[in-house]
Amino acid sequence: MLYLALKAIISGLLIAAASTLARRYPGFGALVASLPLVSVLGMLWLWHDRPDAQNMAAHVQATFWYVLPSLPMFLLIPALLRHGVGFVAALVAGCVLTIVLYAGMTWLAPRLGIQL
Repeated sequence: MLYLALKAIISGLLIAAASTLARRYPGFGALVASLPLVSVLGMLWLWHDRPDAQNMAAHVQATFWYVLPSLPMFLLIPALLRHGVGFVAALVAGCVLTIVLYAGMTWLAPRLGIQL
């Protein structure tokens, strides 16, 4: 239980640091937020729990394929905000788009021989 709490605290501190930094320096905060910190932390925690190269390789490869459908969200949200759409609506639209694209990736990947 202590290990789980430690993972949550470290992960939460990194997210809090990125959002705090973004308030003062939006560009630098965006750079920090764009770093694959969650993925790297996930890999570290997974490797600690199960140091298996094949499992890690499968995890990292699947992460790559799931990042791709999440990218359009980062174009849709600012476009909607610049056209006067409220933040919550723009965020929901971005999340819905991402969910739809994730579903599409989950459906399409096996047909292309990609294992997720």
